[in-house]
Amino acid sequence: MKVIGAGLPRTATLTQKAALEMLGFGPCYHMVNVLADLQQVELWQDALEGRADWDRIFDGFQSTVDWPGGFFYRELIERYPEAKVVLSVRDPDAWERSMRETVWGVVHGDSLIRHLSSARAEVNPAWAAFLKMVKGLLWEGSGTLGDRHQDRDGLIAGMERHTEAVKAVVPADRLLIWEANEGWEPLCEFLGVDAPSEPLPHLNDSREFRGRIIEMALRTVGAWWEREAQAAEQVSSPA
Repeated sequence: MKVIGAGLPRTATLTQKAALEMLGFGPCYHMVNVLADLQQVELWQDALEGRADWDRIFDGFQSTVDWPGGFFYRELIERYPEAKVVLSVRDPDAWERSMRETVWGVVHGDSLIRHLSSARAEVNPAWAAFLKMVKGLLWEGSGTLGDRHQDRDGLIAGMERHTEAVKAVVPADRLLIWEANEGWEPLCEFLGVDAPSEPLPHLNDSREFRGRIIEMALRTVGAWWEREAQAAEQVSSPA
């Protein structure tokens, strides 16, 4: 492990993942890896309960950004003492709006994305476990953002609290505080590599996030309904 991303979700972490891989620090672990393979949720739930197997989780990876990895930055800087830490940040108001429309909206509120996510959890135990993990990472118990998240000020306070905690815990010579709109230069200088000729990628805006979650929920619930309908037809068909 060479780079640990301690920045919260919705601080351009997918852009950061792509950037690190372009710079030779890939593969980079990100929440998209969990979404692609929900069996990994069990490993992260074990980590939340104090039974982390970092070698297994990060086997083959040179870096990690976003949650779940960022939640454990304290443990990871000890486990990988040579790794550098990038704390991605964002304008608080823009971050709060993005967070509420995406990650927060998947598990809270009265939106379409939340209702579809809940429906998926009803028919897919793996998704239900994923939502439990997300709540534990961000809101419940020792979750990073705490339980005061219903209003703007509460959510932003959680973000600011996390930023200050990282700055207090990570040694200054191992830490870069970076905003994606700063581009390649500070990131490459910190990591000791040359900047690519290509522009910094910009990935995963809120619309793409919502579309991905909604599409998978509809697909999962639709497949469940089809199985239920076929089973009912078999029961009702005469011998």
